[in-house]
Amino acid sequence: MMCGAPSAVQPATAETQDIADQVRSQLEEKENKKFPVFKAVSFKSQVVAGTNYFIKVECGLGGPGLPGMGAGRKLPAQAWALWS
Repeated sequence: MMCGAPSAVQPATAETQDIADQVRSQLEEKENKKFPVFKAVSFKSQVVAGTNYFIKVECGLGGPGLPGMGAGRKLPAQAWALWS
């Protein structure tokens, strides 16, 4: 992967589910709703001054499509933060 360019879409892994779980409460607060399900489905990553992840999640609210969220961690490794 080239630095700065996002990767191709990949199936979610245990690592991306862990990242999603770490920012779930931030997204629930931002959206003012609780998600009955929060399962990472797919993701892209981007290496910049840290790593950004663009994660599609199934949140159990029905409706068309899957919501996407972004999470990033700056160097040196800090806590994951929701940014979209």
